[in-house]
Amino acid sequence: MSPSLDILPGELLYDIVSHFDEDNFQRSLLALSQAIPRSPVPTYLLFEKIRLKHADQVFQLYRRLRHAPEDASRVREFSFESWTVDADIFVNLMALLPSLTYLKIYIGPNFAPEHLEEIFQKPRQHLRFLSMRFRPYVQRATYYQFLKGAYFDSTLLALSSWPAPSMPVLSIVQDPLDPAIAPTNFAQPLVFFRLDPLSTLAVAPLADNLKHFRLRVPGRQVARHLHTALHPFPSTEFLDLSTSNVGSQDVAGLLGHLRALQVLVLDGCPIVSQRIDVQLDAGDPFLQWAELGELMALAGVARATEREKKVRAWTEAYYVQHNEEDTSKKGKKTKRGRRGLATATISLRAPSPERAMQPSRDIPPNRVPKRHQRIRVLPPAPALCSLATSFPGVLTPETYEAVKEEFERGWATGIARLQAIRFRHLTSWRNGVSRVVRFAEKGSPEWEEEEEYGEEGLVGLVDVKEESEFMLNVAGDDAAEGSARTGFSCPLLCIAGSKRDAAHVEGCGHRMGWDFYKDEI
Repeated sequence: MSPSLDILPGELLYDIVSHFDEDNFQRSLLALSQAIPRSPVPTYLLFEKIRLKHADQVFQLYRRLRHAPEDASRVREFSFESWTVDADIFVNLMALLPSLTYLKIYIGPNFAPEHLEEIFQKPRQHLRFLSMRFRPYVQRATYYQFLKGAYFDSTLLALSSWPAPSMPVLSIVQDPLDPAIAPTNFAQPLVFFRLDPLSTLAVAPLADNLKHFRLRVPGRQVARHLHTALHPFPSTEFLDLSTSNVGSQDVAGLLGHLRALQVLVLDGCPIVSQRIDVQLDAGDPFLQWAELGELMALAGVARATEREKKVRAWTEAYYVQHNEEDTSKKGKKTKRGRRGLATATISLRAPSPERAMQPSRDIPPNRVPKRHQRIRVLPPAPALCSLATSFPGVLTPETYEAVKEEFERGWATGIARLQAIRFRHLTSWRNGVSRVVRFAEKGSPEWEEEEEYGEEGLVGLVDVKEESEFMLNVAGDDAAEGSARTGFSCPLLCIAGSKRDAAHVEGCGHRMGWDFYKDEI
């Protein structure tokens, strides 16, 4: 008897099927089941991973699963990659798939905010990967979206309302407007009108476990909305803000507040001057990269200085309020006497605003600084491991080496300044001149206390007790690739942009993004 696939056991067929190419998985599995119809081919795998590329496939799948709930319950990964679809049918299809762990959607002009609201109204507890790619552009001018206020801000709020899902990967991307896609001679619809919901998302339960976040809103200033709230994105290690309007100061703010951040991708962002000719005329074409490196190394200093100012303002307001209360309790009366003749009985000035800082009297007593006590916040060491961006000009190997050298030089300068500041704090701490505190670690009792009270007094800060805490954590191998030759590792720098080519640095943020999101946009 000649060998035949018909005699293979189901376990072996399953192992064979697991090696099928992912892009042609469904087609290959279906062909195998038709070739050996009497064999136990695991056809149920057709429904575990579904990838649709045409609008008509949505209705066909909906009609199939509507009458087969057992097949619908098997669907774990769903990907829809078409810009046109009947959005109402798509919403009905999503309602049949409650157990998704992977969801990827292309959102074209047929979608309205109400459709996504309905899809994400109920939390999807099993979801581990969510990717939404927006392309709302139209071929003919229409002002329906503007007049109705049809923006997808509500989608961010819907995701923010989910109760503590464990979703480590989130991607929200708006494609840049390309003349090859749609006309540019009239105002195209916006995806997001207000960016405030991003601040809500930053501290939502969803953000607690979010490790990889890609947010691209072309030309919009999204960065400041990601770090204004307390403890934003506490677990995010990978952040991609490509095509957004992110400047160097925004980078410093992100690194200062997103303390778990290790990989930052900023393709097409103006973190350095986009005009190389200006730098060439100045005689130092890559000085801006040195300035960027130094700024990033000192991001923790800016954050510590900001917190010190808040502590001083809070302490001053606290004791002023304390004195006012003591005075009112004593019932001190004003002296009798004649008022000045020139004193006006009315004022044309606007009433003065209330004091900006209103200290709470409910915080624990040990979180109230002593009067006239000098408080110093120890600036944290940088945690960034990789910066991936695009070079604003023609990139050659020689250019990359020159940029890398300047970036590392700036980083080394910043690290040296950081260490000097920490040594000054050490000296004042030894001499009893200052009380030195550091930021609390995530999950610690002090961290949780700050969640409750906010940045009141010394809430969220921990006293430094050992001299070793003032020392930077030395990387060790100064000769390693990417080192700033200072004993503290410089982030890996890649300036090749988003396109896949040979110019990318091994292990850079671009390559990581391709692996996380399974695309190359």
